[in-house]
Amino acid sequence: MTSPNTVRILDGNTFVVSEDTGDIEATPTEPTGLFSLDTRFLSKWVLTVNGERLNALSFDDLQYYEARFFLVPGMATHYIDAKLSIIRERAVGGSFREQLIILNHDEKPVDLEIRIDAGSDFADLFQVKDEILNKKGEIYSEVEANCLRLGYRRGNFVRETAIVSSAPARYDRDGFAFSIHLEPNEQWETRIDVETTAVGPGGRDLRLGVGTRNIERLALQHDLEKWIADAPKINSQHEALASTYRRSLVDLAALRFSPLSLGGATLPAAGLPWFMTMFGRDSILTCLQTLPFTPALSKTTLRILASLQGTRFDDFRDEDPGRILHEMRYGETAAFEEQPHSPYYGSVDATPLFLILLDEYERWTGDVALVKELEQESRAALRWIDEYADLVGTGYIWYERRNTDTGLENQCWKDSWDSISYSDGKLPPFPRATCEVQGYAYDAKTRAARLAREFWGDPAYADQLEQEAAKLKERFNRDFWVEDGEYFALALDPDGRQCDVLSSNIGHLLWSGIVSHERAEKIAQHLVGSRLFSGWGVRTLAEGEIRYNPIGYHNGTIWPFDNSFIAWGLRRYGFAEEAAIIASGILDAATYFSGRLPEAFGGYHRDLTKFPVEYPTACSPQAWSTGTPLLLLRTMLGLEPHEGHLSVDPRLPVGMGRIEVLDIPGRWGRVDAFARGRLEVHNLLD
Repeated sequence: MTSPNTVRILDGNTFVVSEDTGDIEATPTEPTGLFSLDTRFLSKWVLTVNGERLNALSFDDLQYYEARFFLVPGMATHYIDAKLSIIRERAVGGSFREQLIILNHDEKPVDLEIRIDAGSDFADLFQVKDEILNKKGEIYSEVEANCLRLGYRRGNFVRETAIVSSAPARYDRDGFAFSIHLEPNEQWETRIDVETTAVGPGGRDLRLGVGTRNIERLALQHDLEKWIADAPKINSQHEALASTYRRSLVDLAALRFSPLSLGGATLPAAGLPWFMTMFGRDSILTCLQTLPFTPALSKTTLRILASLQGTRFDDFRDEDPGRILHEMRYGETAAFEEQPHSPYYGSVDATPLFLILLDEYERWTGDVALVKELEQESRAALRWIDEYADLVGTGYIWYERRNTDTGLENQCWKDSWDSISYSDGKLPPFPRATCEVQGYAYDAKTRAARLAREFWGDPAYADQLEQEAAKLKERFNRDFWVEDGEYFALALDPDGRQCDVLSSNIGHLLWSGIVSHERAEKIAQHLVGSRLFSGWGVRTLAEGEIRYNPIGYHNGTIWPFDNSFIAWGLRRYGFAEEAAIIASGILDAATYFSGRLPEAFGGYHRDLTKFPVEYPTACSPQAWSTGTPLLLLRTMLGLEPHEGHLSVDPRLPVGMGRIEVLDIPGRWGRVDAFARGRLEVHNLLD
């Protein structure tokens, strides 16, 4: 994973991760470099002056798409009496551009040899993640009159990096150089454009890189300004909340990804560095979080996922008719079917979540046209739930991978290998049925019934779906309830035996509405009890379970997105105080991450650490962590669409003060919401 001293800039699927000097010197196992379309286009980019590496004084990450580095020659000492200043300004926006500025502060002229060593291993992002770089094609480097061209060719799969400088340069196979003379107080500069080209296995031009010249930088700046201007405005006495909200909007802008088939429309990529592409589950949940603030993302997400919905049985891709994809990749390993992600369908929850998002989107926007447009895809998704997902025949959604070589073993959101266990720590056999997915199925059928009755002109189908949902709720509350613990099991094994650990998944059950009301209070107590709630947030697995580990990926860490849906579920069942406790803890944690919540952080108790402990390999920014403060805002303010209007029912944590959310978009036009903290949150841990 990248070190904490790395600098990251990104624009959707294109991103650069470098040292704090701006240099890139990647190894096959480090996600540093210039990446686009799941390929590393630069793995080496090292600047020297007269053969010396440079020392960083400071850097500015000006916007998500640009950064500036201030450098001097020589090694770091207590004081550097430098006679030269070197400034590197870089930006991404489809490709990569760097402006290099050198200033002579000496009283005499200087002659300088400036060089950038450049190279690329054209590693597939999966190869970097799996720490295996086994290239089967040809890597080449070609020197042209005014250009250095780096390339990789495997059949008709081609990736190229073209490097051009505005100042005359001497190009060779390993980089390019300048010999310059500077008078006292004189400066020299050049602009270096790095353009990327990608051609797929069929010879199709996936994307001809467009250099990020100044006019494109201005376009990116204008786009960001418009993105923020179009979103609701937050005025708050709680300054950290306002800054966290803005940080989330900016990071959402950075993560917007335009799939090749959408002609510029965007949806959220999942997270940097490993997941800068389209996901089913991640994109849908992010859209649910951000719907009141950025509804356009939901429309794009629904359309692209519908267009790529499964149509056949394909064991390699775990594809079934009606199934919504898990992940889409554009790199070499997917192109040559060394990985199944072209696309891969190994997600058990994306399909019901697709239906939930479609209904929620219509409730907010009134976009009936999209509901009608996606009727057949919605019916196919519902058929998948009943006909293909019930692997055991008990009326639940189960999963078991058919691609046993490269497919995902666990296909729920807790997809690490050891995330599903019995209370004795042992792992259950397959297939598995996790509890939250049954909640999603219940919610999907309930919501789809509304769509069928109101928009598809099929009241008989609506009645059928409601009856199926009611039966699912009844048997779920029977089969998943752990009597001696008074909570719902994490999962069932194929024999119906409960994976009887206490986990954060029970909060998703509240969000879905599948929990019987007489059991909801006990679930709420568990969620803010000392075993699950650390003071910063709800742990993925309760303290005291055998596999509990405060820095275990899904076995004790705190995931901000998870907590946002838990808080939303608590509000649904009327537990406003408990929801406020969770919202307060997560928003407090955000201040320690400069407003940018990571993918996950440690589950240590708040009294032990006094600050949230970073998880060592967490993605940041990550889409559903970025969406977390927005959903928590919705939850605290009680924003819900109701009969064509926006209902506001605020319940704020103590000390939050007054919050104003202005220009909330929806079918009602744009309206404002106001709230003043009046709910006193007691410390339930005492």
